[in-house]
Amino acid sequence: MPQFTKEMKRDGWTIVIPNMSEIHFDIIKRIFDNYDYKVLLLENNDPTLIEEGLKYVHNDMCYPCLLVIGQMLDAIKRGLVDKDRCALAISQTGGGCRASNYYFLLLKALKRAGLENIPVISFNLQGMNSNPGLKITKVMILQAFTALIYGDMLMMVSNQTRPYEVNKGDTDRLVRKWTDELGRRYAKNSGYFGRHMRENLNKISDDFAAIEQKREPKVKVGVVGEIYMKYSRLGNNNLKDFLESQDCEVMLPPMLGFVFYGFTNGIHDAEFYGGRKKYSFIIKNIVMPYLEKFERWMIEAIERHGIFHRPATFKELEQYGRSMISPGCKMGEGWLLTAEMVELVEKGYGNIVCTQPFGCLPNHICGKGMIRPIKEKYPDSNIVPIDYDPSATKVNQENRIKLMLSIARENLEKEQKVK
Repeated sequence: MPQFTKEMKRDGWTIVIPNMSEIHFDIIKRIFDNYDYKVLLLENNDPTLIEEGLKYVHNDMCYPCLLVIGQMLDAIKRGLVDKDRCALAISQTGGGCRASNYYFLLLKALKRAGLENIPVISFNLQGMNSNPGLKITKVMILQAFTALIYGDMLMMVSNQTRPYEVNKGDTDRLVRKWTDELGRRYAKNSGYFGRHMRENLNKISDDFAAIEQKREPKVKVGVVGEIYMKYSRLGNNNLKDFLESQDCEVMLPPMLGFVFYGFTNGIHDAEFYGGRKKYSFIIKNIVMPYLEKFERWMIEAIERHGIFHRPATFKELEQYGRSMISPGCKMGEGWLLTAEMVELVEKGYGNIVCTQPFGCLPNHICGKGMIRPIKEKYPDSNIVPIDYDPSATKVNQENRIKLMLSIARENLEKEQKVK
C-alpha cells in the first residue's frame, strides 16, 4: 500500500481530514498549516455522499465509518482535491470499537473505486501503520492538546451565548476572532500555554460575557452519543443548528472528558482485569493530576461571570457514572455516555437528545439502554434517542425531536408559573 512520504509533503500534497467539530478542528488545522502540511478540512455534506459511502462500505458497518469514507470519496470525485496529489487521514483507535477498522475499510474502498494509489494516513497513539511524511512532534501534540481545551471553551461559551445575543452574528464573529488569534499564537509557538493559557481562557470568557444579550428562559437541551455523531454536523444532520432554530440553548459536553475517559480506561483495566499496573500508576498519579489543572482553569474561566454553566469535572463525571453503571463498561463511549446524561440532568439540561448511530452496539447499550434507569432516578428527565443511519430521514428525526421539545416547553411553562 502507498505511503505518505517526506517528498510528498515537500511537494505540497494535500492531506484530507474529516471534520468532526468545526471549532476544534479549525484550530487543529492551523497547527498543521504552521508545520508546512497542506490540509483540506472536509466541508462537503451533500446527501449524495451517503450513497457514495454505501457503494463501498457494507451497510452493517457503523454509520460514522460510512459517512467519513463517503465524504472522502465524494470530495475526490467532485474534484475538491487532486486525486494524484493527496493523502487521506483517518483515525484508528486500536481498541474494541469498530473504529479500529476504519483504516482498512478505507483502503478497501479506495481499491474498489480504482483509487488504490492514494496513500492513507492512520491517526493513532499506538504507532500503527506509520507514514514517513507525517511526523507528529512533541510541540504539535502539546499544541493539539491546548487546541482541544480552547475548542471546548469556545464551544461551550458560544453555545450559551448565541441563543441570547441581541445582534445576530456577534457570537460567531467572536469565535472566528479567537480562532484566528490562536492560530497566530501557534504559528509563533508562544502565548498559548502555561500562564498565557489561563489568561486566554479568562479573556475568552470576558469577551463572550460582554456580548449584548437578552437573557430569558429558554428550553435547554443536552446532546450526547457516539463522539462523531455528537459533534459532527454531517453525522447528526445539523442537530445543533436545528435545536437553536427551535429557540433552544444547546449543551454539548466538552471533548476533554473523552480524553480523560480514554486515559482512565487503563486504570480500570488494572482494577478489574489485572492490566498494565505500571501504566495505570503513571496515568493515575502523574498524567491525570497534570491534566486536571487545565480542566480547572477552563472551569474557573467559564464560571468567571456567573452567566455560563460549567461542565462537570471528570471526577464528578466518574461519580455520576458509578451511580448508574460499572466503569468496566468501556467499549465505545461506554460508561461516559451514561455519565454525561446524568450530568446534563443534574446541571439543568434534562431535555436530552441521544444520537444513536446505526451499528454502534455500545452506544445503544450505554445510551438508549440506560434511559429507563435514568428516568427512574430522575422522573423529570426528558430523553429521546434518535437513530441516524442511511435510511433514516431528517424529517422523521426532527419530528421526534419536536415531540420531545413540546414536553420540554410544557415543563418550562410550569416552572415559570411556580416562580
